[in-house]
Amino acid sequence: MPTLRPLSRDEVRSIDLRAADELGLPTLVLMENAGRGAAACLRDAAGPEPRPVLILCGPGNNGGDGAVVARHLDAWGWPVRVRWTVSADQLRGDPAAQHAILHRAGFDQRTLTDTNDLATELSWADWVVDGLLGTGLTRAVEGLLRDMIETVNASAKPVLALDLPSGLDCDTGQPLGVAVRAQVTTSFVARKRGFDAPGASDWTGTVQVVEIGVPGLLLDPFRSRS
Repeated sequence: MPTLRPLSRDEVRSIDLRAADELGLPTLVLMENAGRGAAACLRDAAGPEPRPVLILCGPGNNGGDGAVVARHLDAWGWPVRVRWTVSADQLRGDPAAQHAILHRAGFDQRTLTDTNDLATELSWADWVVDGLLGTGLTRAVEGLLRDMIETVNASAKPVLALDLPSGLDCDTGQPLGVAVRAQVTTSFVARKRGFDAPGASDWTGTVQVVEIGVPGLLLDPFRSRS
């Protein structure tokens, strides 16, 4: 079967919208598949022995993906801590649902307030999961998020990025001011267009495409026939 070509930001969004609006495919199902696939990629990269993992979650769907990663790693016996960039009452939709699940299940999760707090968490972890920002980012990263990304990079801890490294432009493959330097990037559905730009691999590391259950009907227009 022909492989999917790299997708742009707008194409990623169109696939998500069509899956929900035309097919009635619950976005929580796609999030579950994405998070479990990413957890499996982390286990492959880090080795089968459980390692402490710090999962950084923003308020968007990448944060929800990170919460799913936490559940699956926990089920496999891995120590996990989940740290959000916003409080629970600021979450909406699927990320709010994922936060509530972790809360009821007694996970170690809370909101990060500053980079000193983050540095302490990083000293505990062997691996970091980056679920801070997603493909929709179009402007320069500023404020606390910029400081957090710089702190993660300075820690030199290996990072698995969800869909793309936070701060990297989906279409150009260039940092929007700053970007996470990942060892592994789990790109959902297909590679992103920017990953093939010169120098992008310095940020993405090894790219692993994770299939999340989007039906072929929606993917066929993006298959490479060459």
